Amino acid sequence: MRNKDIAAKFRLLAALMELHGDNPFKIRSYETAARTIEQQPTTLNHLTEPQIEALPGIGKAIAGKINSLLNTGSFDLLDRLLAQTPAGVVEMLSIKGLGPKKVKALWQELGIENVGELLYACEENRLLLLKGFGEKVQENTKKAVDFYLANARRYRFADVEPDAQKLYQWFAQQPFVEQIAFTGPMRRKCEIIDQIDLLLIANWEQLIVFCEQAQCTHLLLKPDELTARTPDGLPFALHSATQQNWAYRLALTTAAAAHLQQLYQLGLTQTAAATEAEVYQNLGLAFIEPEMREGLNEITLAKHNQLPVLLQEPDITGIIHAHTTYSDGRDTLQNMAKACLAAGYQYLGITDHSKAAFYANGLSEERIIKQHLEIDQLNAQLAPFTIFKGIEADILNDGNLDYSPDVLQTFDFVIASIHSNLQMDETKATNRLIKAIENPYTTILGHPTGRLLLSRAGYPIHHQKVIDACAANKVIIEINANPYRLDIDWRWIPYCLEKGVMLSVNPDAHNLKGISDVRYGVLAARKGGLSKAFTLNALPLPQVAAALKKQL
Repeated sequence: MRNKDIAAKFRLLAALMELHGDNPFKIRSYETAARTIEQQPTTLNHLTEPQIEALPGIGKAIAGKINSLLNTGSFDLLDRLLAQTPAGVVEMLSIKGLGPKKVKALWQELGIENVGELLYACEENRLLLLKGFGEKVQENTKKAVDFYLANARRYRFADVEPDAQKLYQWFAQQPFVEQIAFTGPMRRKCEIIDQIDLLLIANWEQLIVFCEQAQCTHLLLKPDELTARTPDGLPFALHSATQQNWAYRLALTTAAAAHLQQLYQLGLTQTAAATEAEVYQNLGLAFIEPEMREGLNEITLAKHNQLPVLLQEPDITGIIHAHTTYSDGRDTLQNMAKACLAAGYQYLGITDHSKAAFYANGLSEERIIKQHLEIDQLNAQLAPFTIFKGIEADILNDGNLDYSPDVLQTFDFVIASIHSNLQMDETKATNRLIKAIENPYTTILGHPTGRLLLSRAGYPIHHQKVIDACAANKVIIEINANPYRLDIDWRWIPYCLEKGVMLSVNPDAHNLKGISDVRYGVLAARKGGLSKAFTLNALPLPQVAAALKKQL
């Protein structure tokens, strides 16, 4: 069990306790434990019980519950509360914006016991009967329910990847499986995955028996395909192939529907081909990397041999957008810099939060001076490795940044981001961004829509107008590589490239581990056809410095 899974159990426990009116002090202790567990660099199942007990905010009682979780997957108190709570009410706790207090009111005062009943109650205006539930709350609740239902049983790539690798190994180790590969959205590195797709050359009869004996559920046999769920509920699909049609089947099952339709229009048929490259060559196309097979403009590019050489993770020369203990990061500036240096990067662009982000310990003007002095000292020690003095400046409601020009000019670069008032309509949100982009001190536009995958749709913006404004003002657009964000959406990368807008793959790292999130940004960048020539932090250090000064 991973630390984040253990932390999720304690967050669920705290929510259930609040739902049932339990002791607030105990509730806070479990919430604190969840935060502590999530922050641990070492997986808890590698620690002894005394070591777990010694963690801040844990203690003997919570350590015992952790030990039970590691051994059995649950513990008595959680089981008792789950038994006292309808499953649909527990599910309602997962809906964004519905905390335990609201769910308790919906359940106990309106008798709503599942998500379907909640949606119907919104349609019938029944939430208006509850104290604290006005029309706006009801409207937001309905939107949240719609979003939840649309994204149920879906998985972020980064979350599902470890389980997908286990599933792959599970089948690969069976003697009746001759060859295996990821395919479908998993192979295309889609940011959201509905199921794990695997292509196999195998004895199909033995494969079905194995799945049944392994207690897989929802088994459904189709021509050339078996769909099912693991005992833990993870949906997967097994696609059949032979040695003779492996390349064809791999190309066929990898492609998104729109890409496949275009291949059929070009005459795709099952012919002998030793490799996928031959499959495309037989259609008069250059080989298209799996990530790009989405049905956008990749077929046209392949016809004219104009496909880009896609960005790769080794192309990344430095890390931009990272937080330290100066604001809401967990590691010091020095440790973040040394970690980047040890990883082979040439530079680090440090961007702690600005003063409007009081909730994130944003930097006052006085603390900016202190940080800049430390950066000067570290640059002297670590040269030629370079730390750029950056800031993630909040875009205020009117589009202004939250420092004066005198302060902004002290930074090497400024990432302008929205963190507040996410409910604006498209026109207001777009104008707000454009005003920030037109600020002469804005270097990079950070996570443009503020989305959180499977949790928050993000505020609506007119992407073309925002990208056009970046082109006009030589502002770089961030691909926020945090796997919960991946914002800007990769589908807008081709338009950025058309307008000559450079992008930067930024991990938005809040700890040492977060630096490696740059990988997910690179995967998203590849889907959009990004090459290193248009990637800020794939340039050598001197060119990065010039680009940050808008001299490229």
